[in-house]
Amino acid sequence: MENSRVVLMMSGVVILGMLSLWPMVVMGGPVLHKVGGGKGWNEHVNYTIWSSQEHVYVGDWLIFRFDKRYYNVLEVNKTNYEYCIDTNFIKNVTRGGRDVVQLTEARTYYFLSSGGYCFHGMKVAIDVQEHQPAAPSPSPTAKSSGDSFLPSMFTCFGIIVANVVYVTLVSMGIF
Repeated sequence: MENSRVVLMMSGVVILGMLSLWPMVVMGGPVLHKVGGGKGWNEHVNYTIWSSQEHVYVGDWLIFRFDKRYYNVLEVNKTNYEYCIDTNFIKNVTRGGRDVVQLTEARTYYFLSSGGYCFHGMKVAIDVQEHQPAAPSPSPTAKSSGDSFLPSMFTCFGIIVANVVYVTLVSMGIF
């Protein structure tokens, strides 16, 4: 009888814990964006084109990969970005050539490299958006065309919950 209560309580805790992760399943987790793609943070890269092709949301991360002997990464305001002014920066995010920055609010972030490299194209403006709410599910009479995200998501969620409950029961000697 006591084991049944413990199992029931543990199952409830596991299910509530899994449900608390629901927003991450629906919205997806943070994404790491490599600035410049395969070219990294270097001179003569068109970061305007690169950033226009990225979909960046609050909570995502940027990684700057570069040779720290020559380049750095400074977060600056819009005016400093436009005129390649590397003084009075907001933050020096340079740590060692593989530097990450978390984007914590919906706004445009501006980064550049000092020492004149900004004039050679080493500057990027990143427009960070809020996560969009999930699209409403189709009505029961609507026909689905092709792959649907929701059935596979619910299937995976169910499998995870079932496995956690099973492991819990096995560890308690019930099975």
